[in-house]
Amino acid sequence: MSLEGKVALVTGAGSGIGRATAVRLAHDGATVVALGHRQESADDVAAEIRAAGGSVLAVAGDVGDADSVRGVVDRIERELGRLDVVVANAGVNGVWAPIEEIEPDEWAHTLTTNLSGTFHTVRYAVPLLVRQGGAVVVVSSINGNRTFTTPGASAYSTSKAGQVAFARMAAVELGPRGVRVNTVCPGAIDTEIDDNTEQRDNSDLGLPVEYPAGQIPLTGTEPGSAAQVADAVAFLVSDAASHVTGTEVFVDGGQSLIV
Repeated sequence: MSLEGKVALVTGAGSGIGRATAVRLAHDGATVVALGHRQESADDVAAEIRAAGGSVLAVAGDVGDADSVRGVVDRIERELGRLDVVVANAGVNGVWAPIEEIEPDEWAHTLTTNLSGTFHTVRYAVPLLVRQGGAVVVVSSINGNRTFTTPGASAYSTSKAGQVAFARMAAVELGPRGVRVNTVCPGAIDTEIDDNTEQRDNSDLGLPVEYPAGQIPLTGTEPGSAAQVADAVAFLVSDAASHVTGTEVFVDGGQSLIV
């Protein structure tokens, strides 16, 4: 699954799934554009990639801001001359609270980052991708697609369902132009994103359910790793998946089948 000679943009590359994906794609031979919300986080993953002998351009930007994303893609064209792979990973959990307690600006922030951010990333990358064909992977979630049991996560789940719908539409539209678009839907993954989740008054939401011993069939109570999600992304953007588009890959150990 070599990516030699290709350029890959990974958003949200500063931590978690984005970081693991940036490192993996660089290992596979791509020149990685590591986009972090802060320059410091982008520089940190870039240092790891360079230490392993990889090639990387570290940039900062806000995927929720169209002008910011356009500027990043313009820089890619100016400095690297091409773009073959896009991994739209940047996202937030946002506020998890009862519907009547979520403020409109909190809802908007989650949707802007997760859903509009995905649109901005793909929209501005398309002119470069269609030049030689390419691959897009959107990082969504089991939430909003297979599971609807996370208390208070209405904004998050809505944004994640929207990402899948957008990716399917993009797959149909961009397929004739040589661009494949797929989605990965992780379940419980050991990352830092939960540390930045604001939860309010959601402990009594939903219905009580008794699960079997652990709620992940493959591993019981053990979450997956960001590297396991990166493995799925690496396959989807490689030539090994050359006839795969418009599909979702659930990286959850079977969690969404029982939760």
